Amino acid sequence: MKVLLDENLDHRLRKHLGSHEVFTASYMGWDGFKNGQLLRAAEDDGFAILVTGDQTLGYEQNLTGRRLAIVALSSVEWRIMQSYLPEIVDAIDGATPGSFRMVECGALPTENHRRVRSRSLSTRGKSSLLGWLVKLLVRPPAFIPNASVLTEYSIHRPAKR
Repeated sequence: MKVLLDENLDHRLRKHLGSHEVFTASYMGWDGFKNGQLLRAAEDDGFAILVTGDQTLGYEQNLTGRRLAIVALSSVEWRIMQSYLPEIVDAIDGATPGSFRMVECGALPTENHRRVRSRSLSTRGKSSLLGWLVKLLVRPPAFIPNASVLTEYSIHRPAKR
């Protein structure tokens, strides 16, 4: 099948879509095309599937009577997409004309998650520790279940010299 990658997707995805004939919107000279214009150009050029990171395209465009199927990815970041290549290929393989398929690719950990995982507590920074704990309790990151009942933490004292 002839597959078009929207300009918002990483071009590295092109090499991982199996036996499909894959082109990028950029390669086709369609950079900057609005959604409706891109869909018409892709259909006129014989594309069967548009893979995009625009998750609202199925709601914004009338797909009735379209020959083009749309596969939307929940992430446009290569670090995330590469973990979901089998799901993306399955969605492309199963796409039918005029259909809209969403592939949920997950997400990278949030900035708070990275900061919490790498944070080491010390008595040298009591004021920053208190500020950090207050921020954690006021706006707990989503990865801590029942963060509002956080009751335990430990403080490691630096060795005396």
